[in-house]
Amino acid sequence: MKPLLAQSWTLSPELAASSRTAPDATSSFTTGGQLQLSFLSPTLARVTVRPAEGFKEPHTWAIAPVAGSDVPWSGRPREDMSGFERPALTVTQDPAGVTALSSPRLSVRLLGDGQTPLRLHWVCAATGKTVLEDRPTSAYLQERRTGLVRHCVVRDPREHYFGLGDKTGPLNLHGRRLRCLGQDALGYDPQSGDPLYKHWPFVMSRTVDGLWVGLYYDTLAMCTFDLGCEHDNYHGFFRTVDIDDGDLDYYVMLGQTPAEVLAQFVALIGGTHLPPRWSLGYAQTAMGLADAPDAQNQLDRFIDLCASQRIPISSFHYGSGYSSRGKQRYVFTWNHDKFPDPKAINHKFQSHGMRLVANIKPCLLDDHPSYPALNAQHAFIEDQSTGLAVVEPYWDGQGSHLDFTRAHTVAWWQAQLKQQVLDQGIDAGWNDNNEYAIQNEDAYSDAGGARLAMHRSRPLHSLLMTRATFEAQQAHASDPSEATFTVTRAGPPGLQRYAQTWSGDNTTSWATLKWNLRTGLQMSLSGMFNVGHDVGGFYGPLPEPELFLRWVQACCLNPRMVMNSWKDGGISNLPWMHPEVTDAVRDAIALRYRLMPYLWTCFEQAAQKHVPIIRPTFFNFPDDLQCLEDSDEFMLGESILVSPVVTPGQREKRIYMPELPDGRCWLDFQTRQRFAAGAWHTVAAPLGHLPMFVVQGAKIAVASPLPGQLPRHDDPVSEILDF
Repeated sequence: MKPLLAQSWTLSPELAASSRTAPDATSSFTTGGQLQLSFLSPTLARVTVRPAEGFKEPHTWAIAPVAGSDVPWSGRPREDMSGFERPALTVTQDPAGVTALSSPRLSVRLLGDGQTPLRLHWVCAATGKTVLEDRPTSAYLQERRTGLVRHCVVRDPREHYFGLGDKTGPLNLHGRRLRCLGQDALGYDPQSGDPLYKHWPFVMSRTVDGLWVGLYYDTLAMCTFDLGCEHDNYHGFFRTVDIDDGDLDYYVMLGQTPAEVLAQFVALIGGTHLPPRWSLGYAQTAMGLADAPDAQNQLDRFIDLCASQRIPISSFHYGSGYSSRGKQRYVFTWNHDKFPDPKAINHKFQSHGMRLVANIKPCLLDDHPSYPALNAQHAFIEDQSTGLAVVEPYWDGQGSHLDFTRAHTVAWWQAQLKQQVLDQGIDAGWNDNNEYAIQNEDAYSDAGGARLAMHRSRPLHSLLMTRATFEAQQAHASDPSEATFTVTRAGPPGLQRYAQTWSGDNTTSWATLKWNLRTGLQMSLSGMFNVGHDVGGFYGPLPEPELFLRWVQACCLNPRMVMNSWKDGGISNLPWMHPEVTDAVRDAIALRYRLMPYLWTCFEQAAQKHVPIIRPTFFNFPDDLQCLEDSDEFMLGESILVSPVVTPGQREKRIYMPELPDGRCWLDFQTRQRFAAGAWHTVAAPLGHLPMFVVQGAKIAVASPLPGQLPRHDDPVSEILDF
């Protein structure tokens, strides 16, 4: 790789003259192109490497800084700087002639002169403490042979790193090498598997001085983050980001707390959609039921069993079996041998208080009835060298992926969604298998004639597919006042503007239960707040009774609670599958409904204040260093500490309860027993119990069902619990 050397720095005329707006600084590379630095707010700045030949990714679909406004379908021009505060800056020079630009919160020193490598050194303006420092020996490099670009940053072994989306293992990512690349990761290793489903190049760091800094690399190209694996004697400790033939365009954001950094990032990418309240209820899906030869009869019996077993349930998610013939799936079709009257069974679901969500896939098998017409209309991802649709293996067949950068493809998708899903009595689409893991290196996305190479547009289709579904549902809604709901398995930053997501096709095991908890928290720290896991495990063996119950307890207070599975023999995870724990399973689901008012408030705060619903304890208590250690605990909102059991046979737990101000303590949610803050405690964890604790002084609104009724998502507040 070749370091990018820069000539002297140039300030924009306005900035050079005084502390006025338009605060841009540029430095031209000796090999062509330039680096541009722009302050967007007192704590947010952007660094853009502009190649001499122009951007490889001339548009972004992530950056949406104006609240309530979305990105154009064609993308936001990468040059666009609108929608930002653009603060006034102070310009200074030190005795060595180094220029620094400073807002009231953030300062950056501009280093590099054509003989020494270009680099930036960011400091907190108030304290002078280092926030982020480019590697002095070479910070910006390019590999001409492959187009790869690299950014190198000084690394302190004591720093903590979080983010990058749906990552496995402990929350602190320091020492790992991870990729941002969506994959269909069925049965992934829950502790070390990588990559999973999301493309999410955002890292939040805690510095050794307790400051927090976020780095977001705005690219759709595959990224590899080395957060401490690589070491080179000539460069000291460093971390790197490699971008595979894309653009290096990154945002730096400073905060005193993780909340301050994360709020800036989520606002930058357009905020979080507030879903309808019914989507917060318990949901069930089971591929075995919809795959069965008599699927409609099976589902009819399932509805009756939910009632007879007195299971509170707010929605049912159709697996793709409604569209299957054998093992193959044909999106936007119904198998009428299995479903002789879809509207009738859908009406029964709705009459029993269950909203419906249907699985939809973005690839058409080559014998799909709509394939010939769509192929003739050039609706698929095509091969640049042949002009023909790319055909690759998909769901036990061969198929072609739809190109969502073509307007007529989007129109077809939305028309079919309306006709085959929404008009059949189903409320929402579940965007699945949408990682676009196309291997053909000549595949491209049309992008209005701009022709984006597939390796630079894979996650874009996940995003646009989800948006197409979301907007079609908005247009179809009979009640415009009800919020839209959809869900997606894959996508890049921006997906949270439309959809709920989850950790994908997990495997039934105690290890998965433990590590999925961390993955959900990691997604929350990345700016995906409406998240969860397939309760009980999607893939692998059926969970035995203890594991099953502990999984239900662990997930009953996650933002998403869906029991989803695909097991050998068509057997499904169902709430009553183990009679010896059914009462305790029912109680855990009922706890979710009892806390629905509090949970709904957490969702509202996520949408309004850009804060996660579930959080590691350090998010709420960043000054308590013990909270940075790996644990099974998490905070639900501001006040509730949840400590799921993730070890077989465990009937008591040793947990740390974070420090609280003003001498306050923690109270057991059930018994009101007091526990000192900032201390370790051994607490009871019998099989039917989820350990939960509340901050002293908190007031928790709870709901109760109407007399004789099962709990519902819209039950009224029955009391305010005063802790």
